[in-house]
Amino acid sequence: MLDIKQFISAIKQISEEKGISEQSVLETIEAAIAAAYKRDYGKKGQIIKAKLDLDTGKLNMTQIFYVVEGADEEGNIVGPLPLKAVEDRQDFQEDKPRKRNRGEELTEVIGEGEELKIKFNPEKHILLEDAKSKKKKVRVGDELVIQLESHNDFGRIAAQTAKQVVIQRLREAEREAIFSEFKKREGEIISGVVQRKEGPLVFIDLGKTNGLLIPAEQVYGDNYRIGQRFRLVILKVDETSRGPVVLLSRSHPRLVSELFRMEVPEIDSGTVQVRAIAREAGSRTKIAVSSQEDGVDPIGSLVGQKGVRVQTVINELSGEKIDIILWSDKAKEFISNSLSPAKILDVQVLDEKRKHALVEVSDDQFSLAIGKRGQNVRLAAKLTGWKIDVRAPKESLAFKEVEIPEKAEDEDAAEKK
Repeated sequence: MLDIKQFISAIKQISEEKGISEQSVLETIEAAIAAAYKRDYGKKGQIIKAKLDLDTGKLNMTQIFYVVEGADEEGNIVGPLPLKAVEDRQDFQEDKPRKRNRGEELTEVIGEGEELKIKFNPEKHILLEDAKSKKKKVRVGDELVIQLESHNDFGRIAAQTAKQVVIQRLREAEREAIFSEFKKREGEIISGVVQRKEGPLVFIDLGKTNGLLIPAEQVYGDNYRIGQRFRLVILKVDETSRGPVVLLSRSHPRLVSELFRMEVPEIDSGTVQVRAIAREAGSRTKIAVSSQEDGVDPIGSLVGQKGVRVQTVINELSGEKIDIILWSDKAKEFISNSLSPAKILDVQVLDEKRKHALVEVSDDQFSLAIGKRGQNVRLAAKLTGWKIDVRAPKESLAFKEVEIPEKAEDEDAAEKK
């Protein structure tokens, strides 16, 4: 047996536990009561609505009729088709799932040349003449609401029907709540625990739902052991038939900036700004920062006392190297800074429109400027947005340092003899 009072007490409890709005839970309960009522006291084709007053516990039951102009000999509705009747037609929903807006022509929905026919159903349609006997100002297309006798007790089968409706609707509401919550947090950092691995895919437990870490967003060097906690970026949230899918990333450059935001109060307050980031995930990152206040060292703020702040970020990134660069509005200065830790002799702008620059370094700094497999200059180019060529100046050799070819030495010895 269904007890209305139990439904009322369950609304707040479900709302708190599932994180779903009380109004959404109430609508779910009302739909369940309407389904139970229809099972015991109604007919299959009827449209029955329930309205529950939480303060008094009073249950108001109504039946909805669509007002139509008439029906032909074959039993099809003639005249303008009510919008709700069109939307509720099962085969129409399967073929043309898009709902039209108010005022939109029906032909735009069903297509030119298509004829939509709906059978007259006395359980949910009512002729205009009959409708006017109940309500004088009713028109074709309106919904006629008829009051029904309320019942508080329902049979066992009806109770099971109501339970199924509640479970299904609450699951849908919970999915919508999760989707809207995580959709708003796209780009933010979140902490999660590795729940399981399926081939190359890693599933992260985020509390209310699971996040998905695909191979392209993973970092080489991370050991995704079950139970291990990671910080990740919410890359994208998609809604699917199976529920919301939260795509996560460990390789996105935003992860570095958000980790520094958590560790450096100056970034969170706006005193220090992260201006650009270039990252090769799992290997090395260059981050350019600037200060908005005189006397505040942006690089020192990120490094922290004895390197505590930057080391915390490095540990979170599984040992990834981080170069902290001083931002500059001057292209030459910024390019010079970006090639750190190499020392630059000179920067020449070859083509300002195409952003092409030539950097000169000493011989002993050339390999450092280029970096292992060109990584340093490559990251510098990503950071600045300039194409950077690096060269070492030609070393001028004294005459005495020039080696004499062996042939020349032999000729000189022959002349002396």
